Amino acid sequence: METRIIAAEDENMKEAVAAASELLAQGEVVAVPTETVYGLGADATNAAAVAKIFEIKERPAFDPLIVHIASVKDLDQVATVPDDIDKVFQKLISAFWPGPLTIVLPKVASIPDLVTSGLDTVAVRQSGNRVFRGIGRGFGKPIAAPSANRFGRISPTSATAVMKELGGRIPLIIDGGACRDGLESTIIRIEPGEKRPILHLLRPGPVTKKELQNFGRVVVERKRLIDEQPDVPGQLASHYAPRTPLYLFDKPADFRPEKGKRYGLMSHKGDPKAGYVGAHDWAVVESLSPGSGKLPEAAVRLFHVLRTLDEAGLDAIVAEPVTDTGLGQAIMDRLRRAAVNR
Repeated sequence: METRIIAAEDENMKEAVAAASELLAQGEVVAVPTETVYGLGADATNAAAVAKIFEIKERPAFDPLIVHIASVKDLDQVATVPDDIDKVFQKLISAFWPGPLTIVLPKVASIPDLVTSGLDTVAVRQSGNRVFRGIGRGFGKPIAAPSANRFGRISPTSATAVMKELGGRIPLIIDGGACRDGLESTIIRIEPGEKRPILHLLRPGPVTKKELQNFGRVVVERKRLIDEQPDVPGQLASHYAPRTPLYLFDKPADFRPEKGKRYGLMSHKGDPKAGYVGAHDWAVVESLSPGSGKLPEAAVRLFHVLRTLDEAGLDAIVAEPVTDTGLGQAIMDRLRRAAVNR
């Protein structure tokens, strides 16, 4: 199969939206940009189309998908909002939609069981990416769209990365440029509480725990069992991983290099004072946020840096940890699940 790329620039936005919408209507899959990572989209109401996502990604059928809506008014095509959480739900979507927050809700009958892996709940969000939302409006139906990569691999944040992952497997990639956030969306489940609503943080992401605490009591779910069916997308223990083995060490002294092997370092900001840069004669050093160590920049560059090191012909990659707070919590979540020594 030949994979076309259409750049969704202002002068040909209509062409990109029309091409993607037409293929989606035909039950095909299309790689589309979001503000988080590139997604592999299909008609969320068409089980046969959704099955192609699992086949192309080589994704296990027990791992559910996120469904995207173009507008809040389309929510009833996907899910219902129980009365006892409606008030906090409205506050959350007013603050974070469109944007990188996914909310788990009871699904409606028109969403196939394949989308939710047989669960009676569905993970839903409204993307803030104008290209994705344009395609959603043009298509007119909800779109199921996990990350546009082979299962368990590094999530793509550019059209080029999608082509490397899925070229020849899909008919079309819509190039919307680099992703703004670079990390998959935050996922939560809402539960009514006696005094305040309870927000179960199922996957950390660009919307942080601190931000969510303005709307309820946040409970961080730590379950990461690979032999257990996940109740939302992105919970499997091994995920976001390069082909090259990646090791995550709490301190530089924990690293014990083997003679004759080529190691690359993924540094936080390339600061020798942290102890990692000078711990070994690295074949390659890549920094997430050179010099400044800013977490938003580190999040945007995470998958790009992982992919760069993965393509450098190394025997192993060593990752320097970042602070495990705020946006750093989401970065560390991805690193822990990419690491072979988690």
